[in-house]
Amino acid sequence: MQTGAKLPIHHSAWKSLESHAASMRNTHLRALFSTDQDRGQRLTAQAAGLFLDYSKNRVTDETMGLLYQLARESGLHEKIEAMFRGDKINTTENRAVLHTALRAPKDSTILVDGKNVVPEIHGVLAKMASFADRVRSGDWMGYSGKRIRNVVNIGIGGSDLGPVMAYEALRHYSDRELTFLFVSNVDGIDLAEATRVLDPAETLFIVSSKTFTTLETMTNAQSARDWLLTAFDGNQASVAKHFVAVSTNAEKVSSFGIDTENMFGFWDWVGGRYSMDSAIGLSTMIAIGPENFYEMLGGFYQMDKHYRTAALDQNLPVIMGLLSIWYTNFLDAHAIAVLPYENYLKRFPAYLQQLTMESNGKRVTLDGEPVSYHTGPIYWGEPGTNGQHSFYQLIHQGTRLIPCDFIAFAQALTPLGRHHDILMANVLAQSEALAFGKTAEQVAADGTPDWLVPHRVFEGNRPSNTILAQRLTPAILGALVALYEHIVFTQGAIWGVNPFDQWGVELGKALAQCILPELESPTSPRLNHDSSTNSLIHRYREMRSTVK
Repeated sequence: MQTGAKLPIHHSAWKSLESHAASMRNTHLRALFSTDQDRGQRLTAQAAGLFLDYSKNRVTDETMGLLYQLARESGLHEKIEAMFRGDKINTTENRAVLHTALRAPKDSTILVDGKNVVPEIHGVLAKMASFADRVRSGDWMGYSGKRIRNVVNIGIGGSDLGPVMAYEALRHYSDRELTFLFVSNVDGIDLAEATRVLDPAETLFIVSSKTFTTLETMTNAQSARDWLLTAFDGNQASVAKHFVAVSTNAEKVSSFGIDTENMFGFWDWVGGRYSMDSAIGLSTMIAIGPENFYEMLGGFYQMDKHYRTAALDQNLPVIMGLLSIWYTNFLDAHAIAVLPYENYLKRFPAYLQQLTMESNGKRVTLDGEPVSYHTGPIYWGEPGTNGQHSFYQLIHQGTRLIPCDFIAFAQALTPLGRHHDILMANVLAQSEALAFGKTAEQVAADGTPDWLVPHRVFEGNRPSNTILAQRLTPAILGALVALYEHIVFTQGAIWGVNPFDQWGVELGKALAQCILPELESPTSPRLNHDSSTNSLIHRYREMRSTVK
């Protein structure tokens, strides 16, 4: 589908930003702060319980003004409205994009092909809540009459990264009488280690696959089924008491042995990486309970409302999305580090990797035209303070410019002596050190020998955002995830790409389906790959059959 959209490089603001960037490359944050005493208070915004300080970015009022102009020239507001309205903005798959509908209030009206989808969404949520309550209370029992004590989520991609991130993030609120495990990798070690010490009679599997055909997920599910049946002497009736499905394929769910009454559906207008607040979040709801899950949805909704209605210069996702474009397209930065100073958020950077890079890792526009500018920066990170003793060296003194997002909380969920003040001292110190560094004169004044001075200089001028919240609650997690979802949309809207398809994951999967029978063939197969792949297939077959 052709959109006829104007490329960002043809907007006057883009051209102005290119000229402006030339002058900003030699402007240091030390100078920006020294000439603007109110900068630290002025370049801030807040919404949905999140406070953003973006003053330690290499921007001036002129920079931000040009970025807002670029957003207007790109039709960002109109594109936001089209998404919330349910227009089919995923043009390559002819679908609406309505992850925002998943957290809309019950009395909302959101139309897809003329049908209000909100009642159906809340129907699924109610069904999830009823099931979660039964598992948490012990009313749902396994085949032998034992209560469920272990929940294993089997999925991959968004069907795994969202649930495992949410579980780790909200573990403080989880039912500690239940054990939660997450299996995604088709490497058999993943499932074998997860089930090694579990009692099958007390274990519930949630199989998450929209089509119930995903190779990795269904391979793991079938092996989990075999594991269960071994424990129950092959009794097929046991499957229905120990497996439920998050899927839309009732026929395949039923043939697997799952009662379709225990099948939780979702919709093709929700992409996998945007689905953690749908039925894909069933394990999350069982872990933290329906009330906390609804609170999380409320946090999502508050950020959605903010993104849709706030002015550009107070809009958190817009500001952060535009800043990422500033660095990616005008200051030659190619990565963004997300650094949560909260151990419960240890899987948040991994979750964002899929959300951001699967969405905007695109080389053509919505019109199918190759882009001549960079899209999709690399998102990565680790929780503090672990990262400080790992990769911060490169961020502080390396040759690459890596903007950082620091995430921190005023109150610890698990107060323990001085721990939280030490943690917070570190996050504040890191953003200060990155911005202002330490000059050669300052290093020499410390008594450092002349020969050592260059090694101990910190250039500074390394940009960062700091996001602060009171404490990590279900609502704050929802707001954080929605914040980054909308950052991704802002980026995609400016770049003119489709953040909601992922054709790039298909080729390798299709080739794997061709290679698998060649690996498993009892006789030497005829191969038609390149010489490297052919040789590797032969080598693997030889090594596999070698007895040591």
